[in-house]
Amino acid sequence: MTEQLPTLDADAVAQYLRQHPEFFVDFEELIPELRIPHQPGQAVSLVERQVRLLRERNIELRQRLNQLMDVARDNDRLFDKSKRLVLALLDAGSLEDLVSAVEDSLRHDFQVPFVSLVLFRDTPCDVGRVIPLGEAQQAIGGLLSAGRAISGALRPAELRFLFAEDSEQIGSAAVIGLGNQGQLGVLAIGSPDPQHYKSSLGTLFLGYIAEVLARVLPRCASPLRQVR
Repeated sequence: MTEQLPTLDADAVAQYLRQHPEFFVDFEELIPELRIPHQPGQAVSLVERQVRLLRERNIELRQRLNQLMDVARDNDRLFDKSKRLVLALLDAGSLEDLVSAVEDSLRHDFQVPFVSLVLFRDTPCDVGRVIPLGEAQQAIGGLLSAGRAISGALRPAELRFLFAEDSEQIGSAAVIGLGNQGQLGVLAIGSPDPQHYKSSLGTLFLGYIAEVLARVLPRCASPLRQVR
């Protein structure tokens, strides 16, 4: 059974403070939060104004600290997921293993609803999305020539090339070529939310994964399975 704590009223608090005048010496962090008017009426003393400003700044600093702590926790989680993905890519012995690692990590660890990995080759494979480089340059040449990750709303033709029949469900996407000027392929992630991948979205993580893929892809020679 949960013990009920006694309810304190103003008189009880006042009596406690009289009996323990050293209270605010031990808990001085509470002083800026106290509201103590120094003059009656509408006038506000300089001391009270200073205390009010200190209190507001204290609240603002606490909010900033909480935001920084949230960002730090998010970065720790992102680092752990990224490490697992990179290790899986390094352990991949074939293109099928490589694509499976990308798909499983982005879909399950990172909760990305739409993933597209397209490789550029002139010789077709029995399975997987493999497209000649020339055809890819005609369809998404602008994305490949950027030499960096691009995020935001894409053109319908670009979405169809990247996500095939899922293209109409994509509200925004982030795309990056693999290798120099996208010579090896392209990696794209999409969301139904038009605001999810804004043009100002940081794409450091996607660029990092693309660099690892560009180094691992050449050593993998077996066919890959399709990822959409």
